[in-house]
Amino acid sequence: MALFALAGIGGLGVDTLVCYAGLAAGLHFYQARLLSFLAAVYFTWQINRRWTFAAGAVPPASWMEWWRYLGAMLGGGAVNYATSAVVVHLLPAWPMTPLLAVAAGSLAGMALNFISARLLVFKRS
Repeated sequence: MALFALAGIGGLGVDTLVCYAGLAAGLHFYQARLLSFLAAVYFTWQINRRWTFAAGAVPPASWMEWWRYLGAMLGGGAVNYATSAVVVHLLPAWPMTPLLAVAAGSLAGMALNFISARLLVFKRS
């Protein structure tokens, strides 16, 4: 779980950077969050497959594994997205609001994402 949390911290960084880049490019917060979520999922997939859930040699990445991982992350992603939407709605519009929203969403979805990654994507035989 500790390695998953570290990957999640890196994913939070990617999520936040892509969200702010989307906002700077003129996207609405919810559009920027969709792009930032996908970027964070791709980043954490790469980290988790290599270190968190690796049992020995890591096979080459496959698109099937990516789609399984993305699918497994959608439940936590829905919790993440909904939480960030609530935070943006409740907090005043100031420069740190997107960061707080992304962080709150990431924390809210982390446990569900760990369980689904462990059981659905990286299960050991």
